[in-house]
Amino acid sequence: GKWVDHCAHCDHCLKEKECIVQDDVQELYALLAEAQGIIFASPVYNGGVSSQTKAVMDRMRAVVAADKHFFRGKVGMGIVVGGDRAGGQEFALMQIHAFYIIQGMIPVGGGFFGANLGATFWSRDTLERVKLDEEGFRSLRKTVKKFSMFLKRYEQEDKK
Repeated sequence: GKWVDHCAHCDHCLKEKECIVQDDVQELYALLAEAQGIIFASPVYNGGVSSQTKAVMDRMRAVVAADKHFFRGKVGMGIVVGGDRAGGQEFALMQIHAFYIIQGMIPVGGGFFGANLGATFWSRDTLERVKLDEEGFRSLRKTVKKFSMFLKRYEQEDKK
């Protein structure tokens, strides 16, 4: 696994344009710079994204301090898994979308009827149950289809 420490909000990045915390997030910065699309996936903890997912979001402050347009125009989607069918999945997706909007990204959901904000799974607290969640996979397919449609559209514009 990768080690991601939490943001201490020390403001070092605002002054020095880099994060003072040296961990595996440094690798992520380089990958995100090249990406046209970003997918955040998270289990739902207490009705929202996990603290690990939130830590990654918070640590992006350093790249934005160095380049306020770092994320601008990138396409983002979310995938979340909750222990209950109504276990906070939509709120967790709204947290992910809020991050995308704040960063100037384009948040993508799956559209009407079952994937409004993105892909949502119901685990009933086991991995095996996630694999059986047909509705979850339907929401994933719809969201990935829209996500790839946006990426293709931007790829075509880049070629012009």
